Amino acid sequence: MCQLLGMNCNTPTDIMFSFEGFRRRGGITDHHADGFGIGFFEGKGVRLFHDDKPSADSPVADLVRAYQIKSENVIAHIRKASQGQTSLANTHPFMRELWGEYWLFAHNGHLLDFHPADNGFYRPVGSTDSEQAFCYILNRLRERFEQKPGEAELFAALTELTHEIRGHGLFNFVMSDGDSLFAHASTLLHYIVRKAPFGKARLLDDDVMIDFAEVTTPSDKVAVIATLPLTRDEVWQQLAVNELVMFRQGDIVMSDKPQPPVYMSVEEGLEIARAAGVSV
Repeated sequence: MCQLLGMNCNTPTDIMFSFEGFRRRGGITDHHADGFGIGFFEGKGVRLFHDDKPSADSPVADLVRAYQIKSENVIAHIRKASQGQTSLANTHPFMRELWGEYWLFAHNGHLLDFHPADNGFYRPVGSTDSEQAFCYILNRLRERFEQKPGEAELFAALTELTHEIRGHGLFNFVMSDGDSLFAHASTLLHYIVRKAPFGKARLLDDDVMIDFAEVTTPSDKVAVIATLPLTRDEVWQQLAVNELVMFRQGDIVMSDKPQPPVYMSVEEGLEIARAAGVSV
Protein backbone atom coordinates (compact mmCIF):
# COMPACT_ATOMS: atom_id res chain seq x y z
CA MET A 1 0.00 0.00 0.00
CA CYS A 2 1.10 3.62 0.25
CA GLN A 3 1.19 6.63 2.52
CA LEU A 4 -0.54 9.97 2.12
CA LEU A 5 0.35 13.52 3.11
CA GLY A 6 -1.80 16.60 2.72
CA MET A 7 -1.80 20.20 3.89
CA ASN A 8 -4.55 22.80 3.91
CA CYS A 9 -4.04 26.23 5.44
CA ASN A 10 -5.25 29.82 5.48
CA THR A 11 -2.01 31.33 4.19
CA PRO A 12 0.73 30.04 1.86
CA THR A 13 2.87 27.77 4.02
CA ASP A 14 6.08 25.77 3.70
CA ILE A 15 5.44 22.01 4.09
CA MET A 16 9.11 21.03 4.14
CA PHE A 17 9.26 20.08 7.84
CA SER A 18 6.49 17.51 7.37
CA PHE A 19 7.80 16.44 3.97
CA GLU A 20 11.29 15.71 5.35
CA GLY A 21 9.89 13.14 7.78
CA PHE A 22 7.42 11.82 5.24
CA ARG A 23 9.99 11.27 2.46
CA ARG A 24 12.18 9.15 4.76
CA ARG A 25 9.38 6.58 4.86
CA GLY A 26 10.11 6.00 1.19
CA GLY A 27 13.13 3.76 1.71
CA ILE A 28 14.74 4.60 5.08
CA THR A 29 12.28 4.36 7.98
CA ASP A 30 9.74 2.39 5.94
CA HIS A 31 9.56 0.42 2.70
CA HIS A 32 7.38 2.56 0.40
CA ALA A 33 9.97 2.59 -2.37
CA ASP A 34 7.90 2.48 -5.59
CA GLY A 35 7.98 6.19 -6.34
CA PHE A 36 6.62 9.41 -4.92
CA GLY A 37 4.89 12.59 -5.97
CA ILE A 38 3.97 15.96 -4.52
CA GLY A 39 1.79 18.75 -5.87
CA PHE A 40 1.56 22.37 -4.74
CA PHE A 41 -1.34 24.63 -5.66
CA GLU A 42 -0.35 28.23 -6.43
CA GLY A 43 -3.32 30.34 -7.42
CA LYS A 44 -4.92 28.52 -10.35
CA GLY A 45 -1.67 26.73 -11.16
CA VAL A 46 -0.01 23.59 -9.80
CA ARG A 47 3.64 22.67 -9.37
CA LEU A 48 3.67 18.87 -9.70
CA PHE A 49 6.75 16.69 -9.13
CA HIS A 50 6.93 12.91 -9.74
CA ASP A 51 9.69 10.34 -9.49
CA ASP A 52 9.47 6.56 -9.89
CA LYS A 53 12.45 6.19 -7.54
CA PRO A 54 12.28 6.01 -3.71
CA SER A 55 11.62 9.41 -2.16
CA ALA A 56 14.28 8.98 0.52
CA ASP A 57 17.13 9.32 -1.98
CA SER A 58 15.38 10.97 -4.92
CA PRO A 59 17.05 13.99 -6.58
CA VAL A 60 13.54 15.22 -7.35
CA ALA A 61 12.76 15.22 -3.62
CA ASP A 62 16.01 17.10 -3.04
CA LEU A 63 14.88 19.68 -5.60
CA VAL A 64 11.52 20.08 -3.85
CA ARG A 65 13.30 20.54 -0.54
CA ALA A 66 15.61 23.21 -1.96
CA TYR A 67 12.75 25.02 -3.71
CA GLN A 68 10.97 25.87 -0.40
CA ILE A 69 7.59 26.25 -2.14
CA LYS A 70 4.74 27.79 -0.14
CA SER A 71 1.17 26.78 -0.81
CA GLU A 72 -2.29 26.71 0.78
CA ASN A 73 -3.01 23.17 -0.47
CA VAL A 74 -0.49 20.37 -0.92
CA ILE A 75 -0.89 16.65 -1.66
CA ALA A 76 1.98 14.15 -1.50
CA HIS A 77 2.17 10.37 -1.83
CA ILE A 78 4.81 7.69 -1.41
CA ARG A 79 3.97 4.47 -3.19
CA LYS A 80 4.08 0.80 -2.28
CA ALA A 81 2.58 -0.71 -5.40
CA SER A 82 -0.46 -2.97 -5.08
CA GLN A 83 -1.82 -2.60 -8.63
CA GLY A 84 0.16 -1.42 -11.64
CA GLN A 85 3.88 -1.49 -12.30
CA THR A 86 6.37 1.03 -10.95
CA SER A 87 6.34 3.85 -13.49
CA LEU A 88 5.78 7.59 -13.76
CA ALA A 89 2.34 6.96 -15.28
CA ASN A 90 1.32 5.16 -12.08
CA THR A 91 2.78 7.72 -9.68
CA HIS A 92 0.43 9.81 -7.52
CA PRO A 93 -0.87 12.43 -7.15
CA PHE A 94 -2.86 12.39 -10.37
CA MET A 95 -4.03 15.68 -11.88
CA ARG A 96 -6.99 16.59 -14.10
CA GLU A 97 -8.95 19.75 -14.99
CA LEU A 98 -12.62 20.10 -14.02
CA TRP A 99 -14.77 23.29 -14.27
CA GLY A 100 -11.68 25.28 -15.24
CA GLU A 101 -9.72 24.19 -12.15
CA TYR A 102 -6.99 21.64 -11.54
CA TRP A 103 -7.73 18.76 -9.17
CA LEU A 104 -5.17 16.52 -7.45
CA PHE A 105 -5.86 13.05 -6.07
CA ALA A 106 -3.82 10.45 -4.18
CA HIS A 107 -5.03 7.07 -2.89
CA ASN A 108 -3.84 4.59 -0.31
CA GLY A 109 -5.53 1.21 -0.51
CA HIS A 110 -6.67 -1.56 -2.81
CA LEU A 111 -9.93 -1.75 -4.80
CA LEU A 112 -11.25 -5.13 -5.93
CA ASP A 113 -13.55 -5.66 -8.93
CA PHE A 114 -13.57 -1.95 -9.68
CA HIS A 115 -13.59 -1.68 -13.47
CA PRO A 116 -15.64 1.31 -14.63
CA ALA A 117 -16.02 1.61 -18.39
CA ASP A 118 -13.37 3.83 -19.97
CA ASN A 119 -15.94 5.77 -21.99
CA GLY A 120 -16.16 9.01 -20.04
CA PHE A 121 -14.39 12.30 -20.59
CA TYR A 122 -11.62 11.32 -18.15
CA ARG A 123 -9.63 8.15 -18.76
CA PRO A 124 -6.70 6.67 -16.86
CA VAL A 125 -3.24 6.90 -18.37
CA GLY A 126 -1.62 4.34 -16.09
CA SER A 127 -2.83 0.99 -14.79
CA THR A 128 -3.72 1.70 -11.15
CA ASP A 129 -7.06 1.30 -9.42
CA SER A 130 -6.34 4.71 -7.89
CA GLU A 131 -6.37 6.61 -11.18
CA GLN A 132 -9.46 4.68 -12.26
CA ALA A 133 -11.24 5.85 -9.11
CA PHE A 134 -10.16 9.45 -9.65
CA CYS A 135 -11.37 9.47 -13.26
CA TYR A 136 -14.65 7.86 -12.21
CA ILE A 137 -15.26 10.55 -9.57
CA LEU A 138 -14.55 13.38 -11.98
CA ASN A 139 -16.68 11.84 -14.74
CA ARG A 140 -19.66 11.56 -12.41
CA LEU A 141 -19.21 15.13 -11.13
CA ARG A 142 -18.88 16.47 -14.68
CA GLU A 143 -22.04 14.65 -15.75
CA ARG A 144 -23.99 15.91 -12.73
CA PHE A 145 -22.89 19.55 -12.61
CA GLU A 146 -22.31 21.77 -15.64
CA GLN A 147 -20.62 24.31 -13.38
CA LYS A 148 -18.97 23.95 -10.02
CA PRO A 149 -21.67 23.63 -7.34
CA GLY A 150 -21.64 25.17 -3.88
CA GLU A 151 -19.62 23.58 -1.09
CA ALA A 152 -22.53 21.70 0.50
CA GLU A 153 -23.76 20.28 -2.82
CA LEU A 154 -20.24 19.29 -3.88
CA PHE A 155 -19.54 17.60 -0.56
CA ALA A 156 -22.84 15.69 -0.74
CA ALA A 157 -21.99 14.43 -4.24
CA LEU A 158 -18.49 13.38 -3.17
CA THR A 159 -19.99 11.61 -0.17
CA GLU A 160 -22.25 9.53 -2.43
CA LEU A 161 -19.38 8.62 -4.74
CA THR A 162 -17.09 7.75 -1.85
CA HIS A 163 -19.73 5.44 -0.34
CA GLU A 164 -20.01 3.70 -3.71
CA ILE A 165 -16.30 3.22 -4.36
CA ARG A 166 -15.32 2.15 -0.85
CA GLY A 167 -17.60 -0.84 -1.25
CA HIS A 168 -14.82 -2.26 -3.44
CA GLY A 169 -12.15 -2.23 -0.72
CA LEU A 170 -9.67 0.07 0.98
CA PHE A 171 -10.19 3.67 -0.09
CA ASN A 172 -8.08 6.09 1.92
CA PHE A 173 -7.61 9.22 -0.19
CA VAL A 174 -6.86 12.93 -0.24
CA MET A 175 -8.10 15.21 -3.01
CA SER A 176 -8.02 18.96 -3.60
CA ASP A 177 -9.26 21.56 -6.06
CA GLY A 178 -6.90 24.21 -4.70
CA ASP A 179 -9.56 25.74 -2.45
CA SER A 180 -10.51 22.82 -0.21
CA LEU A 181 -8.91 19.50 0.66
CA PHE A 182 -11.04 16.36 0.99
CA ALA A 183 -9.84 13.37 3.01
CA HIS A 184 -11.42 9.95 3.49
CA ALA A 185 -10.37 7.12 5.79
CA SER A 186 -11.20 3.48 5.22
CA THR A 187 -8.61 2.51 7.81
CA LEU A 188 -5.88 4.91 8.96
CA LEU A 189 -5.71 8.66 8.40
CA HIS A 190 -4.55 11.21 10.98
CA TYR A 191 -4.48 14.99 11.11
CA ILE A 192 -3.38 17.92 13.22
CA VAL A 193 -4.45 21.57 13.10
CA ARG A 194 -1.65 23.91 14.16
CA LYS A 195 -2.69 27.36 15.33
CA ALA A 196 -1.71 29.93 17.94
CA PRO A 197 -0.21 29.53 20.45
CA PHE A 198 2.33 27.61 18.37
CA GLY A 199 4.83 25.25 20.00
CA LYS A 200 7.71 22.99 19.12
CA ALA A 201 7.60 19.63 17.36
CA ARG A 202 10.10 16.88 16.59
CA LEU A 203 9.83 14.44 13.68
CA LEU A 204 9.26 10.75 14.34
CA ASP A 205 11.34 9.73 11.32
CA ASP A 206 14.31 12.07 11.77
CA ASP A 207 16.04 13.92 14.58
CA VAL A 208 14.74 17.31 13.46
CA MET A 209 12.88 19.81 15.63
CA ILE A 210 11.12 23.05 14.76
CA ASP A 211 9.65 25.90 16.79
CA PHE A 212 6.56 26.89 14.84
CA ALA A 213 6.30 30.15 16.79
CA GLU A 214 9.43 31.32 14.97
CA VAL A 215 8.07 30.68 11.47
CA THR A 216 4.38 31.61 11.78
CA THR A 217 2.14 34.55 12.63
CA PRO A 218 -0.61 34.46 15.28
CA SER A 219 -3.29 34.31 12.57
CA ASP A 220 -1.87 31.26 10.78
CA LYS A 221 -3.84 28.01 10.78
CA VAL A 222 -2.34 24.90 9.19
CA ALA A 223 -3.93 21.45 8.91
CA VAL A 224 -1.60 18.53 8.11
CA ILE A 225 -3.07 15.16 7.14
CA ALA A 226 -1.01 11.95 7.07
CA THR A 227 -1.56 8.20 7.06
CA LEU A 228 0.39 7.98 10.32
CA PRO A 229 1.46 10.84 12.64
CA LEU A 230 4.69 12.57 11.66
CA THR A 231 5.74 14.09 15.01
CA ARG A 232 6.35 12.65 18.47
CA ASP A 233 5.34 15.51 20.78
CA GLU A 234 2.05 16.74 19.32
CA VAL A 235 -1.47 15.36 19.72
CA TRP A 236 -2.72 14.07 16.38
CA GLN A 237 -6.41 13.39 15.78
CA GLN A 238 -7.71 10.43 13.79
CA LEU A 239 -10.46 10.23 11.22
CA ALA A 240 -13.07 7.60 12.01
CA VAL A 241 -13.40 4.55 9.80
CA ASN A 242 -15.38 5.60 6.68
CA GLU A 243 -15.29 9.30 7.60
CA LEU A 244 -15.07 11.89 4.82
CA VAL A 245 -14.08 15.46 5.70
CA MET A 246 -13.56 18.76 3.93
CA PHE A 247 -10.73 21.02 5.11
CA ARG A 248 -10.83 24.72 4.25
CA GLN A 249 -8.62 27.51 5.55
CA GLY A 250 -6.98 25.04 7.95
CA ASP A 251 -10.20 23.75 9.58
CA ILE A 252 -12.61 20.88 9.06
CA VAL A 253 -15.74 22.59 7.74
CA MET A 254 -17.80 19.52 6.73
CA SER A 255 -17.81 15.90 7.82
CA ASP A 256 -19.66 12.72 6.95
CA LYS A 257 -18.95 10.49 9.96
CA PRO A 258 -20.70 7.18 10.70
CA GLN A 259 -22.43 6.99 14.05
CA PRO A 260 -21.23 5.72 16.39
CA PRO A 261 -17.73 6.45 15.09
CA VAL A 262 -15.16 3.64 15.06
CA TYR A 263 -11.44 4.35 15.32
CA MET A 264 -8.94 1.77 14.16
CA SER A 265 -5.65 1.14 15.92
CA VAL A 266 -2.45 1.15 13.88
CA GLU A 267 -2.11 -2.59 14.49
CA GLU A 268 -5.64 -3.22 13.22
CA GLY A 269 -5.01 -1.08 10.15
CA LEU A 270 -1.83 -2.97 9.37
CA GLU A 271 -3.56 -6.31 9.74
CA ILE A 272 -6.38 -5.29 7.38
CA ALA A 273 -3.82 -4.13 4.83
CA ARG A 274 -1.93 -7.42 5.06
CA ALA A 275 -5.17 -9.37 4.70
CA ALA A 276 -5.89 -7.40 1.52
CA GLY A 277 -2.52 -8.43 0.15
CA VAL A 278 -0.82 -5.08 0.68
CA SER A 279 1.14 -3.47 3.51
CA VAL A 280 1.32 -0.01 5.06
